[in-house]
Amino acid sequence: MKPRLKRALFGLACLYCLSAFPAQAQRYDLVIKGGHVIDPKNQIDAAMDVAVAGGKIAQVATEIPSVQAKRVVSATGFYVTPGLVDIHAHVFYGTQLDSDYGGGYSSVPPDGFTFRSGVTTVVDAGGSGWRNFLEFKDQVIDRVKTRVLALLNIVGSGMRGGPIEQNPGDMDPKLTAMRIKEYREILVGVKTAHYEGPEWDPVDRAVEAGRLANVPIMVDFGHFVPERPFQELVLKHLRPSVTQPQITYV
Repeated sequence: MKPRLKRALFGLACLYCLSAFPAQAQRYDLVIKGGHVIDPKNQIDAAMDVAVAGGKIAQVATEIPSVQAKRVVSATGFYVTPGLVDIHAHVFYGTQLDSDYGGGYSSVPPDGFTFRSGVTTVVDAGGSGWRNFLEFKDQVIDRVKTRVLALLNIVGSGMRGGPIEQNPGDMDPKLTAMRIKEYREILVGVKTAHYEGPEWDPVDRAVEAGRLANVPIMVDFGHFVPERPFQELVLKHLRPSVTQPQITYV
């Protein structure tokens, strides 16, 4: 082989090695360095580096070389955790302008308030019922970056306030459970809230829906009345469960 050709081939080989080396070395898209990592599932509570590749956590270690990442972010002085879950949110702002939790009065678009607080998953607490859940799904759940789960209101029309939430005739356990079974990946429980009457019907029907769908329920009394004491709620109306605990909010 002629000397000139040898030198040319050697130069090409060197260029190949130099171009291949960074790609091989930068195995991660991002390394978050020096943050205090709190990861209860993996029992981590210490200063660690976190590497991300392909949108997933690739490694958590005491020291991950910066040269292995395309981008390095210092988290010194900050906590680094898996995405937080807000289990009581109202993010179905609906189309009813005069409703309490479905018209923007007490509900918020999730992406504007979640990620900046470290929250990646929210659970909407009863904003929709079996009648208007599909509207909620189309309007919010399918369109936002935040992961949105939901407790389905025992009231078919959801948490629209006023007489709508006081109507036992719209509290259907079977249809509520049926909707939950249709969307188990999103609907994680049943909610009853704000009932002002002396009857236990809303709680009992929510419990029945939870039993039929095998999901927990959340009870928001809203108003205490003598006929519905808290002790009776806990001891007589909430069903016993080990795998599906009840959630009571007062």
